[in-house]
Amino acid sequence: MKRKTTAFFVAFIVIIVAVLAPVTSAMADSSAYVSLGADLTAEQRATVLGLLGVTEEELSQDTLVTVTNEDEHRYLGAILPAEVIGTKALSSCKVVQRESGYGIHVHTQNVNYVTEGMFENALATAGMKDAEVTVAAPSPISGTAALVGAMLAYSKMNGTVVETSAIEAATNELVTSGELAEFLGDSEKTEQLIAVVKQIVAEKDLTDENAIRSTVADVAGQFGYVLSDEEMNMVVGLMKQLSSMNLDAGSLVSQAYEIYRAAMDSGIDLSSLGLDSSTLSKVVDKAPGLLDGLLSWFGSAFGG
Repeated sequence: MKRKTTAFFVAFIVIIVAVLAPVTSAMADSSAYVSLGADLTAEQRATVLGLLGVTEEELSQDTLVTVTNEDEHRYLGAILPAEVIGTKALSSCKVVQRESGYGIHVHTQNVNYVTEGMFENALATAGMKDAEVTVAAPSPISGTAALVGAMLAYSKMNGTVVETSAIEAATNELVTSGELAEFLGDSEKTEQLIAVVKQIVAEKDLTDENAIRSTVADVAGQFGYVLSDEEMNMVVGLMKQLSSMNLDAGSLVSQAYEIYRAAMDSGIDLSSLGLDSSTLSKVVDKAPGLLDGLLSWFGSAFGG
């Protein structure tokens, strides 16, 4: 498969929202961090703030991170050519910490390539927990690199350090999900497929390529797909990268439970894919009304 065009990758970089940049205005105990691209015009800034639900006056109550194009080149120059990174930093995000058990909830504004569920999947991979994230751009754009900014804003909020490898893997997941969705023609099924495969890889600690490949084929079959060699290699490559990260299977499902719930709603038998009763229980606990309908599917996992 051809990778996305230069135009896509320009969008990929332009929407980056917060690399390791200085905090320009902050309250140390603020629950929300706002990141703005340094190259927003006054009109674009007003548009983005409106989409984020933040006023200029309220910025003094948030932690405001300004991202420059120089920041983009400094942190991505070793990965992408300068002409692909581009010359302007535009898009923005807001990250709000929520109570334990809230999970990750993403809202997008003017993002037209990846879904909110894909963002939630990838942010869970990178280690985010219990946060509400709003991603906004001044005009429609792909949105993929916003994940980087969201994670780094989250890390500043919590005083933690996000490993570069985690951000790279999560970004790869977001891009792969978007590309696979284009192949399959169904974004929601794609985000569910990626989530379920990732969960199995994490729970079973799969590292062998053949085992991962077999798992991808089994899960794709549950969703009614037979992946081409190109599609299969793309997903397997991602999962091999994720398998080296020692992902917390319990955290994945608890932070992005709505994706698993949607998969079960659509009739996907997670138990037949090897997900254990504790995993399924976490999902059911988040949606107790589904229990009766799920028991017939998950009898073996629950011992029934």
